Amino acid sequence: MVAVADCGSFRAAAAQLGYTQSAVSHQIAELERALGTSLFNRPGGRGHVSLTRPGEAAYLHARRVLSELHALDASVRGTLRAERTVVRVGLFQTAAAELLPAALRLLREEWPGIEVVLSETDDDPRLVDRLAEGRLDLAITINQQPDDRLELIRLFEDPWVVLTRRDSALAEVERPSFEMLDGADVVAWTSRWEIQGELEAAWRRRGIEPHVVYRTDDNLALQRLVAAGLGHACVGRLAASRAIDPSLTWLAPPDVLTPRTVALCHPRRLDLAEAAGALSAALRSQFGR
Repeated sequence: MVAVADCGSFRAAAAQLGYTQSAVSHQIAELERALGTSLFNRPGGRGHVSLTRPGEAAYLHARRVLSELHALDASVRGTLRAERTVVRVGLFQTAAAELLPAALRLLREEWPGIEVVLSETDDDPRLVDRLAEGRLDLAITINQQPDDRLELIRLFEDPWVVLTRRDSALAEVERPSFEMLDGADVVAWTSRWEIQGELEAAWRRRGIEPHVVYRTDDNLALQRLVAAGLGHACVGRLAASRAIDPSLTWLAPPDVLTPRTVALCHPRRLDLAEAAGALSAALRSQFGR
């Protein structure tokens, strides 16, 4: 049922699962008979199927069941790998560069043989599923929405600021505002990043229309482009305060353009391994959490 809903068709779900289309149709029909209701709207032909309202309710429960099964598998496999301690952490680029190193130093004192695997999650639409299924132990996120499968621990606010060169006209403004960017050349993240989409939506709401001259997925490249005088940028205060080039400075307008809450997340129904818990504690200790 989950495969059909995610793929939008019985044919695509069958291909993904390695079944015949008729086998998938038969299993869905059996499930619908057991529940006494239709789970899918079937338009016929090549039209995509969609969930009915009862189907949507069943889908949410099915996802939770699958998450629990993945968590069970991860727990059992974790005991089989007990001789080697691995902690898998999802995080955005700035967190990897600025937040994690100090926590890892503390962790290494307690767990000298630990292996930490970092995975960038800036544009990962399945981050919550990966956590809930036990494929990630921890994640550091921005603006993570509540989910009953996750425990969210708010660490700090990381508001948008304007990154620019020290010798730019913007750097001389006594009362900075985000309206300074209206009509200005800017360097931005790629549009596929959700946080960049939220930023540009906030610009539009305020009637701010910057001229995006370059887009990148790399934090270092973005700062280098600004340092070269190719445009200004909106970045989080954490990244701006640790800018890699002495020619850069940042301005903090007093208003909030759009919230940027950094949080630590871990699976709620899957017990943290001892080493992952130690890393979580080391991260939280930096912010008095």
